[in-house]
Amino acid sequence: MTESGAAPVPAQGSGARNGGDLVVETLEALGAKTVFGIPGQHALGLFDAMGRGNLRFVSSRVENNSAFAADGYSRATGEVGVLFLSTGPGALTSLAGLQEAYATGVPMVVVASQIPLEGLGARRKGMLHQLDDQKASAANVTKSQRLIQHASGIPSAIQDAWTEAISSPQGPVWLEIPQNVLLDPIMVPPVEDALAEAADNPPRIELVREAVKWLESAQRPAIIAGGGTRRGRAEKSLLSIAEKLRAPVICTPGGNGAFPWNHELSLQSWIEDRYMTDLLEDADVLVVIGSSLGEVTSNYFTFEPRGRIIQIDAEPRVLESNRPGLGIRADAGQALAALDEALDAALEPGRTTTPDWHGSTPEELVKESLAKVRARLESQDLAKELKFMADIREAVPADMQTFWDMTIAAYWGWSCWDAREGQFHSAQGAGGLGYAFPGAIGAAVGLETLGKPAGSARVLAVSGDGSSMYSIAELATAKQHNVPVTWLIVDDGGYGILREYMVGAFGKATATELARPDFVKLAESFGVPATRVAPEDVGDALRAGFAADGPNVVVVETLLKMFGPTHLAP
Repeated sequence: MTESGAAPVPAQGSGARNGGDLVVETLEALGAKTVFGIPGQHALGLFDAMGRGNLRFVSSRVENNSAFAADGYSRATGEVGVLFLSTGPGALTSLAGLQEAYATGVPMVVVASQIPLEGLGARRKGMLHQLDDQKASAANVTKSQRLIQHASGIPSAIQDAWTEAISSPQGPVWLEIPQNVLLDPIMVPPVEDALAEAADNPPRIELVREAVKWLESAQRPAIIAGGGTRRGRAEKSLLSIAEKLRAPVICTPGGNGAFPWNHELSLQSWIEDRYMTDLLEDADVLVVIGSSLGEVTSNYFTFEPRGRIIQIDAEPRVLESNRPGLGIRADAGQALAALDEALDAALEPGRTTTPDWHGSTPEELVKESLAKVRARLESQDLAKELKFMADIREAVPADMQTFWDMTIAAYWGWSCWDAREGQFHSAQGAGGLGYAFPGAIGAAVGLETLGKPAGSARVLAVSGDGSSMYSIAELATAKQHNVPVTWLIVDDGGYGILREYMVGAFGKATATELARPDFVKLAESFGVPATRVAPEDVGDALRAGFAADGPNVVVVETLLKMFGPTHLAP
């Protein structure tokens, strides 16, 4: 043993297969192509094995950002994100990133190293990075946690973890392997194949029948499409059901993009506006898909529905967590497909229901409601903000994926962003800062891995100056791997949304102002091209960044305001 208690590392270039090879071989057999993380002493056997395999490794500069990158990779590609972590501090640093993946239902397999087997248990041997129970630290932010104590158990454990990660409700799964299990030579033959299939999660048939009865007789049906709609790939069934029922559909921030933005039944994503809250409260049957009706979706718990609720979610803890209703525990895709088929059987061929919203058609109601929202915004001196968001939308290609930090521009994006053929991703699941840039790096790497050329793989990240400092070190990662990411930093000199909240609540802000770097010079010091532009020039600057090679940064110094909250008494 070394003085720190770590096991000795075999001589470089020994070429002996070890436990790390079983990890790499199993992941490759399951279809993994890219891994995110940072090397560490107890994980050296893992990284030695990668040198004999075909996995691409993307090394971040902070483990939390590695977790965000693996998350972004999965969201952009639909594949499982894979994360390698070192023991102790490295593992713990990743937890905030894993909280976002867990809250949002992103499938990931996390492989963390551990101290040698002899150090595990109740004794404190003083080993480097030693924790009393490392996997217990991950219990709040992962679906399950496993400790692998023998090399022969590695392939099966990883296969089981992969299966669990992709089974709804999807999410990150934690594995940890002691240093000596990764390093020691093995007798186990190379892994030739591995199979992981998502567990079936269909709805109960009697619940589908009951839901159809409610919907057949509904006069004012409406639908809330949450993030589970997108995770369950239920968009096609959602559109079919909405058109059969002629039901207005509103998307939550997580569900943004689940329903066509300009459809005549689309209430878009203005979930925080009281006009929309009023409409949804008036529905006699409200179908809630992949949402807990939580803080934002309920307009900060002011939502008081008067009709019956059908709630569909893969996570049983979500059902009726905020409102009583007909809870259907199922994958959103399977549930909506079954509901759509049952509606086909219940209705006459080609017939839709004939809803009546107090003398108005649902299409008229949608149009009127959106006009009211627009009029409210235009009455609030928000011309700069509306133009700024519209200019970004106009500049971004229709199929480009976008990643948004917890910043004022993102809060606007939750409500006003038309995802078109791209995808909208934000950190609204857990609400931590620093998600956008590392998430976008992972997404762009993933799109390239799927074979998209750099131009088509480009991704936009949007941050504030406060949130950008959480992930500024990843400029080195983007440069090292020449990742096609354009990073828009909206610099307002502080934590803008917290400043606004505090001024609104107390008349002044405390501890929200920030010293920050010259972001252009800082990016250039990493070798990343950067430009500073006025708000009215953001569109042209983004177009230039999208046409360039590799990473680039656009900085806009401006103070954006939020639209007035409608859940507070005037």
